[in-house]
Amino acid sequence: MRLSGQTIIITGASSGIGAEAARKMARLGATVCLLARREDELESVRTEIEEAGGVAHAYAVDLADAQAADAVAARLLADHPRIDALVNNAGRSIRRPIKDSVDRVHDYERTMAINYFGALRLTLAMVPRFLQQGHGHVVISSSMSTQVPIPLFSAYLASKAALESFTRSLTAELGHQGMTSTVVYFPMVRTEMSGATQIYQAMPMLSADKAANWLVKAVVDKPTRVSSLPGAMGELGMAALPGVVTRVSQPLFRRMDKSLARRSKD
Repeated sequence: MRLSGQTIIITGASSGIGAEAARKMARLGATVCLLARREDELESVRTEIEEAGGVAHAYAVDLADAQAADAVAARLLADHPRIDALVNNAGRSIRRPIKDSVDRVHDYERTMAINYFGALRLTLAMVPRFLQQGHGHVVISSSMSTQVPIPLFSAYLASKAALESFTRSLTAELGHQGMTSTVVYFPMVRTEMSGATQIYQAMPMLSADKAANWLVKAVVDKPTRVSSLPGAMGELGMAALPGVVTRVSQPLFRRMDKSLARRSKD
């Protein structure tokens, strides 16, 4: 029971990676606070955890709504005298070429609203409690695609990069007062979000169950990052030879998309 006595907040917990991570953390003894928009699905996850002997609390909220995000943060702080970790897992993704986005600034705004500002509001609300306790861990679900130059996801990746930078600054400023953080760089994961793109049905992906283990590791072990080997190698390549890596990767991604498109029709 490595998380016994700890209270963990998990956003995006009504399905996919967030729901699986909540189940696993509850089995490790944590009290899990489940946040997501879909109340029925959220209650289903809470009930399942409690029937298995765990402790869970459900908070239905749209974190893209600033007032709702502030209100749920206040409820969490009032309901739980101790909060040990916040897992910013909720998010949305848009797959669209930049040339098709020149008159769609709202795509970037709505992606930032949940992926960055929603997570930011919740994190900032927890900072005083974490400092008062002398400890607090922030985990963010990011993407391997921020480690290498990936096309077609500019809105999504910009929002994740912004959250990564904020999280690094958080630890740089407050690490000496007990604040720690982990960035989890997921590869493609088989979830509702990835399933919305038809060609990705033919792409090998990490299961939500295995991806949830990455979040559990982030909470239990508190490493600075959790990454795949290809992601880490891509990041090193971008640090050393960004121009070369970008030029070499461009035709590879174009060929991959064409291959996936063909396979998805078979």
